[in-house]
Amino acid sequence: MKVPYFIPWITQKDKRAVVNVLSNRWLTGGPIVNKFEEKISKFINSKFASAVGSATHALHLSVRSLGIGPGDEVIVPTFTFAATANVVSYTGAVPILADVDSGTFNILPSEIKKRISKRTRAIIVVHYGGQSCDMREIISICKDRGLCLIEDCAHSLGATYAGKKCGSMGESGCFSFYPTKIITTGEGGMVTTNNKKVYRSVQLLKSHGMSIHPAEREVKAKWKYDIIDLGYNYRMDEIRASLGVSQFERITEINKRRIRIAKKYDEKLEKIKGISVPMTKPDRNHIYHLYTIKIENDYHLTRDELFQKLHKKGIGTSVQYYPLHLMSYNKKKYHNKISQFPNSNKLKDTVLSLPIYPTMTENQVDYVVTNLQNL
Repeated sequence: MKVPYFIPWITQKDKRAVVNVLSNRWLTGGPIVNKFEEKISKFINSKFASAVGSATHALHLSVRSLGIGPGDEVIVPTFTFAATANVVSYTGAVPILADVDSGTFNILPSEIKKRISKRTRAIIVVHYGGQSCDMREIISICKDRGLCLIEDCAHSLGATYAGKKCGSMGESGCFSFYPTKIITTGEGGMVTTNNKKVYRSVQLLKSHGMSIHPAEREVKAKWKYDIIDLGYNYRMDEIRASLGVSQFERITEINKRRIRIAKKYDEKLEKIKGISVPMTKPDRNHIYHLYTIKIENDYHLTRDELFQKLHKKGIGTSVQYYPLHLMSYNKKKYHNKISQFPNSNKLKDTVLSLPIYPTMTENQVDYVVTNLQNL
């Protein structure tokens, strides 16, 4: 493709970091994972960080660590990836879907309020595309109603709200290092938290619920361990952590490049009738994990027609997201009323995420814009 939807930025230094760690004896549960956790914790300004296998793992462990289970409800946005709601179901609790803002695509505090019941235990917010939700109001709701708050930060490593980093404002923050994300470890995730109880629970549950880990058993000359909870194999290994540490050294540059590309898109696309560029609110930054436009009625093509024509021109795009309340599994299991989600129902037919990645050139941006103008 002339302009793929995404290309991971992997440098020679990244490759050397991965190769070098292969000479270590501990390929999992070793010092590189610890180093990665420390870097993320300091960056987010959280007391603790725990590296895991994916953002899905991070979300699942967060829900488990808050003691949420059968009979409980957790409010999540419908305009998100399936994992945000699935992790609630894994625990036996019920995900309660809520509509999002038609401009930022973030969960609406007014919709959260409508869906709170006696069974509600928590809210999971998703900082869509790299821009924070309205955290002041959402935090206020949680405090007033005694609810826990989990931040899905898969898009938002480096995003801030009123000077605070995403991932530092709830009971936990859950990050993704999938290949398309801000930095990558291939597959990987991280839980950040200021709650020591949550941190200890995540550490326990991510490694089979074992009372003592293999590396600790060697250091302490102990062979015996206990299984003290129903845990999982959700650990991150040293190989992926080494890539994460190397990538993280460029986090500021990565986000600067994304923002620079987004501003070029803004400048050029605002001249095209029928295309709405991403909305940015003044009390937060936007790091543009996604650059999502809306195709309005006065554009000369539908969103789906545009998707196909851009593909034929060698331009990769994506639709993020198709609402969860319209997915077959959720329709059968939860019987949500479609009328409850007017904004998401419209967005599913109008949003289109354009290519954006740190190594994208101005010529590639121009090629995308020219085709949006002339198809």
